[in-house]
Amino acid sequence: MRFFTTLLTVLGAMSNVASGGLCGVSSYNCCPTVACAPASCYTTCRVATETCYRTVCETVYEPQEYTASRTVYENTYEDVQQTCYRTVTETAYREEQYTVCRPVTETAVRQETYCVQRPVVETQYRTCNYTVQRPVWEEHVRECRYTVQQPVCETIQQECRQTVMKCVNETIQQERCYTVMRPETRTRCVQRNVGQWVTQTQSIPGPVVPRMVYGPCGPQVCMTQCPPRQICRRVWCPRVVEEQIPYTVMVPQVVRQTCPVTVTRYVPEVVVRSVPVTVTRMVAKEVVQKIPYRTCRMECETKTQQIPYQVCKMVSEQRTREIPYSVCRMVSETCTRKVPYCVSRKVPFTTTRRVCRTVPREVQTTCTRMVARQVMKQVPYTRCVLIPQTVCCSSTSAPGAQTVLNGCSSGDCAPVTVDAAKPVVPVADPLSK
Repeated sequence: MRFFTTLLTVLGAMSNVASGGLCGVSSYNCCPTVACAPASCYTTCRVATETCYRTVCETVYEPQEYTASRTVYENTYEDVQQTCYRTVTETAYREEQYTVCRPVTETAVRQETYCVQRPVVETQYRTCNYTVQRPVWEEHVRECRYTVQQPVCETIQQECRQTVMKCVNETIQQERCYTVMRPETRTRCVQRNVGQWVTQTQSIPGPVVPRMVYGPCGPQVCMTQCPPRQICRRVWCPRVVEEQIPYTVMVPQVVRQTCPVTVTRYVPEVVVRSVPVTVTRMVAKEVVQKIPYRTCRMECETKTQQIPYQVCKMVSEQRTREIPYSVCRMVSETCTRKVPYCVSRKVPFTTTRRVCRTVPREVQTTCTRMVARQVMKQVPYTRCVLIPQTVCCSSTSAPGAQTVLNGCSSGDCAPVTVDAAKPVVPVADPLSK
């Protein structure tokens, strides 16, 4: 809202400047044609623009580090002994008398006569004939002839040849090889990092903020970028260096040596001797064996058997029995019982609880703030200038026309034809643009 008010004020001032250049009127269009016709040469002004410089004080913000102290609150915990009470419920008993009715049962007996049917069982016999098969065993003997091999032992002399290994000692020359470790020095290439930390400065561009600029056309809002700020950071710059490092290794080496060695070898030798050998030979022999066996045959036989069977008949009989029955009556009786009830009491106990306490502590911190600094600089601006020029009437021109001498002050007067029926309006200089 303030910007639009300023813009309207500047536009009103510019209109007042234009009115002052035309003798207090906004234009010549309101004058009659006869009154505006020039009678002789007169001087008019033209509007030209020129670029000027003015000194402007500008505020620049620079970063500045400072050390400040701030209070940091830390929580510490302490153990505090506290006595508490808890409710303990105990059970107590009290005696209480009460009356109960106890049932008493008495047994009585009554006589009862009843009639029963008693079964009487009689045993009788009947004759049954049946035929059975009876086995009859008979003894028989049969002959069995077979041939068996009977062993017969004989002793004979047998020649036995046996090869034995005979021990023979010899001395030979034998070459022996053994390995020894000998030191050998070698070199190897090792890469080592010998880099260092380097502090680099980095520029961070400032933010772009709107600013009000006052010019010939009035106040304008333009976006201005704040100055950049410099930050420092540590960067590791690696550098790899190759070095030749000697080292010693143990190299195996084979050594050959000739030495006499006593060798024992075995030579085969044949030994012949007589050995008594018992030889068993089989002789065939016929054997006759009598084998007894039994045969069975079945013979039919008729038998008679007396089979008993029972016949049951019922006989009436009168009997007397005693039937017991129970008679119940209630007897009052006073009993005593223990009734439990609860008793509450407070029991103290000690507990430990942690209490939090805040402890302030001063901490030194490094902060960065923006410090304002005034910078003077030259700012170009454009202004309007009125340049006088002479306008004269010419007889060779058309009726009502005038001749304007442009730039007569410089000696370069060029005639310009002007219609006398129209008023002369100031014209801006095209060369000044």
